[in-house]
Amino acid sequence: MGVAVGTGSLLLSVALAAVWRPGPLKRLFAPPPVDGLNARAGLDGRLLGHFPYGELPASKRVAIAAGFSLHRDAAEAFLELQRDAATSGHELIVLSAYRSHKLQNELFFDVKSDRNQSARERAMVSAPPGFSEHSTGFAIDLGDGLAPATNLSPEFEQTPAFAWLKANAARYHFTLSFPRGNSQGVSYEPWHWRFEGSAEALQIFEPAQRLAR
Repeated sequence: MGVAVGTGSLLLSVALAAVWRPGPLKRLFAPPPVDGLNARAGLDGRLLGHFPYGELPASKRVAIAAGFSLHRDAAEAFLELQRDAATSGHELIVLSAYRSHKLQNELFFDVKSDRNQSARERAMVSAPPGFSEHSTGFAIDLGDGLAPATNLSPEFEQTPAFAWLKANAARYHFTLSFPRGNSQGVSYEPWHWRFEGSAEALQIFEPAQRLAR
C-alpha cells in the first residue's frame, strides 16, 4: 500500500512538473529591473508599458548623419527614404536614432528629475533604460527641417513631411511605433518610427505587434 502511494505521489509530481512554468511567477517576485526605479515588469515583460530591448553592438551600427547611427539594415532603408522624400520637396531630419542604455538612463532619470515627474509620467514619453526601441538601432525620431518648431511635438503630424511619411513610410518598411490610442499606453509620438524590414527586426518587435493586434 505504501509503495502504491509513493508511486502515485511520484506520478503526480511528474505531471505537475510537465505543466508548471515558473517564469511568470518569478517575475512577480523579482526585483525591479532598473536601478532607482521602484516598478516591476508585468507578465509579458513590459515595464511601465515598454517592452525590454537589448543594445545593438557597434559592429552592426552604421552612421546616417553626424552623431546618429542605425542598424545597418535600417540605415540603408532610411537613407533611401530620406532621399526620396527630398526629391518630393520634404526635408526629413534625424532627431534621434540608436541610443545606448547609458544614454537612455540619463534621458529618463535626469529629465524626470528636472520636470518633477513620477516614473509613470516620465514613461509616457520616454522609455526606461533597457526598454527603449532606440537601443535596438531600428528606431528613429524624425522632424521636418522646414518646420523645426514641431520637432518632438504632436504638431509634427500637421507638417507636409509627416503627411509624406504616413503615405510612403511602409514602402521602406518603417511604421509608426506609438500611434494614438496605442496598446502600450505610451503617448502619441508621430515622430517615432521603427524599421520592420528584416527577420531580425520582426522578431524583436513581434511582442509589440502581437499586443497591438
